[in-house]
Amino acid sequence: MNKTDKFLFQEFCLIYLIKVIYIKNKIVANSKSALKRIAINERNRMRNKSYKSAVKTLMKKYFQAVEAYASAPSDEQLQTVNTAMSMAYSKIDKAVKTGVYHKNNAARKKSRLARALKTLVPQAS
Repeated sequence: MNKTDKFLFQEFCLIYLIKVIYIKNKIVANSKSALKRIAINERNRMRNKSYKSAVKTLMKKYFQAVEAYASAPSDEQLQTVNTAMSMAYSKIDKAVKTGVYHKNNAARKKSRLARALKTLVPQAS
């Protein structure tokens, strides 16, 4: 996509957003820059929502895998738990990188994941 196509697409999105705002009878900004900010805020809100939803889903899958491993320990179940943990950690780290989560919030989430495995499955020492 070249610069003119990108510009036309952005203009189309802006016009579409204006129409949507008028249809919903919301207060409309008076300047073009304010309309652009509205569009950017909406885009960021949707991206943040997507990341947060994905993190919650991956955490739930991880907790289910840990429960399954705790009820019937096997190497295959442990591999499933490790894969689920890796996927959840990766998504959490990407969310921090894009600014969806603060680093301390992400650290707390990852700690919660690690603690779930540690408390349900005591380590042999």
